[in-house]
Amino acid sequence: MKKFVAIVAATAILGGSSAIAQEYKNQIKARQGVMWTISLNLGTLGAMAKGEMEYDADKAAAAGRSIHGVSMVHLATLFPEGSDGGMNDGTTAKDTIFSDRAGFDEKWAALGTAAEKAAAEAGTGKEALGPVMGALGGTCKACHETYRIPQ
Repeated sequence: MKKFVAIVAATAILGGSSAIAQEYKNQIKARQGVMWTISLNLGTLGAMAKGEMEYDADKAAAAGRSIHGVSMVHLATLFPEGSDGGMNDGTTAKDTIFSDRAGFDEKWAALGTAAEKAAAEAGTGKEALGPVMGALGGTCKACHETYRIPQ
């Protein structure tokens, strides 16, 4: 009987964890989508800056605006309280996002500032891309050093 109770208790605990992870599945997918959107648009700007892609003011401006747009997503929507721990297995999110929320919020705000500049300047000429990429890359690096599991 004790063995049966232990099995039932373990199943309830594990099943409960699975249910919690399932509860945040959409938020985890959404935040991964936000990061991929930033990455895709940084790739466009970086390729133009390095001359791997011909500079196109409209595409550069659109990439800057896209990064700026996703930088305005409300973090609590993407990283709600309770979506830490085992919910992030298989992702690159460190639990320090949740244990140092103020620091993470500060890094996200810095991205927003750099992204606002990117939105305003990326389409003004190829020469603007170096400073734009430097600012964006610096904010990404600063955040990833603390809050992202290395790949």
